[in-house]
Amino acid sequence: MQPAPFHADAAQGPDGGHAVWAQAEDGTRLRLAHWPACGPARGTVFLFNGRSEYIEKYGPTAIALTRAGWQVATLDWRGQGLSDRNGPDPALGHVTDFAEYQQDVRSLLQFANTRGLPEPFHLLSHSMGGCIALRSLQDGLPFRSAVFSAPMWGIKLFPTVEPLAVTLSRLAHQSGQGHRLTPTTTRLSYVLHAPFRGNLLTRDPDMYHWMRQHLTAHPDLALGGPSLTWLHAAFTELKALARLPSPPVPALIALGSTERIICPRAIRQRLRDWGTARLDLYLRARHEVMMETPAHRDRFHHSAITLFVNATLPSSL
Repeated sequence: MQPAPFHADAAQGPDGGHAVWAQAEDGTRLRLAHWPACGPARGTVFLFNGRSEYIEKYGPTAIALTRAGWQVATLDWRGQGLSDRNGPDPALGHVTDFAEYQQDVRSLLQFANTRGLPEPFHLLSHSMGGCIALRSLQDGLPFRSAVFSAPMWGIKLFPTVEPLAVTLSRLAHQSGQGHRLTPTTTRLSYVLHAPFRGNLLTRDPDMYHWMRQHLTAHPDLALGGPSLTWLHAAFTELKALARLPSPPVPALIALGSTERIICPRAIRQRLRDWGTARLDLYLRARHEVMMETPAHRDRFHHSAITLFVNATLPSSL
């Protein structure tokens, strides 16, 4: 694995962070990253970020985790960040099947094992990363516990719109038009075209400005809306996941009370048969709890670390 670019100025994360190139099973080049724990390590947290995101965005979360004694391993998913963008338009998020993301997960696990990152392994995921994480858990990958921030187990659409979106994306994919941009989205990154006032991500103006600075200083990290084929693949995966039982691991799901991107109803449906999971509601928070006001961020990090510690104790085995 060769060294890869790592924008430490943007990440503002803990010391020792670095990135490497790796190759997935199908040849896709991925950017993986690692932040070492401060002092003796309790284990390793695998951080699965969301659609259009990138490694550096989670520097502050890495600080909280490494200070608590956790190694952190993360990545740019294929099609975003500095990983290969194999779609016809690199400005759009694109995969043909969500199974491709599981190749990325296996590459990250291989990286952790090669580097000797310590077990137990835990998962922390956001949005699309929560969809990928749930599939990884249902496939039996070796994670002791999981924390989800606004997991994409459904996409928030009006009931009358969802069937149309499912049909449109399927027909576009089947007719060779799946490379086109999903309606209502743009080729620009959301934080670059949406004003802070009324944005769907955070109530914290400093965090919103910080995310904008990332993409202004490092435009190679930017990504616009998803392709219609990505949307078709997402609907297909969400339908498949909904039919599968919940995994037998302790889990925590954080959800903002003003969430408008993913579907809260799908989260509550999942919780009905997940006896080892609980929902943690954040009053007035929007989609990105880890990018929300300081009080919400601190609460989230404390809750995640508490779950990881409790799941690591011998009594939880």
